[in-house]
Amino acid sequence: MNVQPFDDHESEVRSYCRSWPAVFTTAKGTRLWDENGRCYLDFFSGAGALNYGHNPPELKAALLEYLAEDNIVHGLDMMTVAKRTFLERFAEVILEPRGLDYKVQFPGPTGTNAVESALKLARKVTGRETVVSFTNAFHGMTLGSLSVTGNAMKRGGAGVPLVHSARMPYCDYLDEGPSLDVLEMFLADSGSGLDLPAAVIVETVQGEGGLNVASDTWLQRLKSICAEHDVLLIVDDVQMAIGRTGPFFSFEPSGITPDIVCLSKSISGFGLPMALTLLRPELDIWGPGEHNGTFRGNNPAFVTATAALSFWTDDKLSTQIAERADTMGAALGGIADRHRQSGAVVKGKGLARGIGFTDPAVASAVAAAAFDAGMLVETSGAESEVVKLMPPVNVTPDDLIEGLDLLGELVDSVIGDDVAAGVGERG
Repeated sequence: MNVQPFDDHESEVRSYCRSWPAVFTTAKGTRLWDENGRCYLDFFSGAGALNYGHNPPELKAALLEYLAEDNIVHGLDMMTVAKRTFLERFAEVILEPRGLDYKVQFPGPTGTNAVESALKLARKVTGRETVVSFTNAFHGMTLGSLSVTGNAMKRGGAGVPLVHSARMPYCDYLDEGPSLDVLEMFLADSGSGLDLPAAVIVETVQGEGGLNVASDTWLQRLKSICAEHDVLLIVDDVQMAIGRTGPFFSFEPSGITPDIVCLSKSISGFGLPMALTLLRPELDIWGPGEHNGTFRGNNPAFVTATAALSFWTDDKLSTQIAERADTMGAALGGIADRHRQSGAVVKGKGLARGIGFTDPAVASAVAAAAFDAGMLVETSGAESEVVKLMPPVNVTPDDLIEGLDLLGELVDSVIGDDVAAGVGERG
């Protein structure tokens, strides 16, 4: 395996390749192969950018046909057939059946572009500066997104003060009392030091923060508080939308309608860079070119995104996701029950699930053992204490069971070794 070019030429900032020291070549469905022909079961899904798995055939066929005909690839914000088709289909399949009236902004190709545009627009609309976010939140790696991110390591890379934000406790963060009592108290008290915010930004499930789940009642109360104080509610659905927790949007079960929604990762369905900022029409006060980007018109991504919407014309996929989620929850529950002495708990929702441990070293050891066994998983949480699983939302029952069985064996092995060494008893 020749890794010298990476060591010689690539920045030290690279991370995933350090945990997975293989040179990958091909991929299909839930599988990747390295240049030595070794196969890996992928329960990572490109950090959520590959919710339909690798190279889904329906999307690949649409993309290849589009490219073969010399159609527009790069289009800035010009009008193209590919963009028009996507906008029409997105309204028809996603927005209208859900009673959602949103304008669609193409802010740039990544999730942090969507977040930055949402923060910028909220401040422009309200004339206020502060944005409230939550403990353990992750919203991206650019400065605005980092300012509303909780993780100290990621914030530490900014190199400048991260300002105009305030942190509040997420759902179930506090041991006693509802966490939103704090936000409500601060907003009502002129002596709290919290300026009336432009917006509140929230993830319904904190993927990078440790698979923490906001309850429907918590989200409903948060929306009510925002409405009472004329504060915009932004839902960052970059990682948890497109079926990851079941429905197309993760906030659907709560019945709330956010003022602004951030989408990226799996919206293209094929791993092609694409992001959307959805906003209520009355918030669309942008001047032409006031927020733009060279690569916001990635037309091949529009093509695959349009093809992917065909999966959402009925409830077949969401029903299948619910069934797979039940299987995953039951299997992880069994693993956690066997290892309560290590503080093992099931985290997450839908097909964004994992097991948290009191000792982060256990999670790291399980993730490393998974790679050695031919399976890709990552860790998440403030101390990387959660083994995080995100198989494709269309994972087959056989692949799902294979991965869950392997994970159980690995946790049993690691915890057994840890207990023998005096580790894992700290919970």
